[in-house]
Amino acid sequence: MNFIFISPQFPAHYWKFCDRLKKNGVTVLGIGDTPFAELHEELKAALAEYYFISDLSNYDEVFRAVAFFSFKYGKIDWLESNNEFWIEQDARLRTDFHITTGEQFENVSRIKHKSEMKKYYALAQIPTARLHKVTTLDAAENFIAEVGYPVIVKPDVGVGANDTYKLEDAAQLENFFATLPEIPYVMEEFITGNIRSYDAIVDSNSEPLFESMSAWPPSAMDIVLQNLELSYYTIDHVPDALRKYGRAALKAFGVKNRFVHLEFFQLTKRHETLGEVGDFVALEVNMRPAGGYTTEMMNVAYSTDVYQIWADMITTDKRQLPDSGERCYCVFSSRRDLHSYAHSHEEILQRYGDRIIMCERMPEIMAPSMGNQMYTARAATFEAVQEFISFVQQRQ
Repeated sequence: MNFIFISPQFPAHYWKFCDRLKKNGVTVLGIGDTPFAELHEELKAALAEYYFISDLSNYDEVFRAVAFFSFKYGKIDWLESNNEFWIEQDARLRTDFHITTGEQFENVSRIKHKSEMKKYYALAQIPTARLHKVTTLDAAENFIAEVGYPVIVKPDVGVGANDTYKLEDAAQLENFFATLPEIPYVMEEFITGNIRSYDAIVDSNSEPLFESMSAWPPSAMDIVLQNLELSYYTIDHVPDALRKYGRAALKAFGVKNRFVHLEFFQLTKRHETLGEVGDFVALEVNMRPAGGYTTEMMNVAYSTDVYQIWADMITTDKRQLPDSGERCYCVFSSRRDLHSYAHSHEEILQRYGDRIIMCERMPEIMAPSMGNQMYTARAATFEAVQEFISFVQQRQ
């Protein structure tokens, strides 16, 4: 089996996907924009060959790289990046090279455009916030007359909280239209709730081989704009209501052979059309693993190896790794260099000892959304999660 992995060097821990594929007997071929000499040794060892290009967003360059591997190694069985930024390009490459495993270019709109996702949630009978495609100020005012302020505006196609705004009154609405970028935007009613993700590794029948849930901050946008610290955690179980919606979404979207990250709101305030406090409301689908170090956190929380489960899905369409049944919480807490904190780095390491599983400086590209210094730890209870976050982030 020949597998092309696009940008296997980012995030840094993605070498583990390549490593597990190699262990399963796969020929792993990498295409990336980092020179080979700068790759981690573990990634070098996992790759049969690596093709360096200067710009991964230059389709012609990437096309030539895939063509080279196709000529040298024969039929390409899989092509994947597991990265939101490259999903559309991945699909185009599969279509152009007749790689039938994975999303095809003609179908990618349903998982890239937020406006397109709504119809599939409706098919799965999962509640979602009302949405309006941004056109004119008058049309937006009519939508807001129906749903009320505040509203959220964001690109119809986008990654994370980039270029997302909360509009609270008419003046902010008018300013938004006065400076509206020349890309499609959508407007949604504001939902009062916490973000919960349904994460899964899915087989060819849209059935989950592994399931997890993580609790995220209500607004990634505020973290970036206000230079706040990030904290989130992976939970030791998936609530039945979320599991039901997650599995229904997998079927409705026709998800096959992927690692997915589906985002939901869990209501903290009753909504007259969407549900009661504690109910789940769909936010958006992301057809790739959860960002940051969440895959590492899943391994801790579920005492497993999600990279191996994913590789087994690729090669056998089954889960080969048994469920150990051992569970805990895994919590991420970060700091920003511009703030002063009550507890030193050394105090954190001393207090939490071997409960710390990661302690790293964040890459500069991830710092705006995730902070500069991160600590990740296992925790037995939700109370221990809260205590860890508080201790790490307490300011002077």
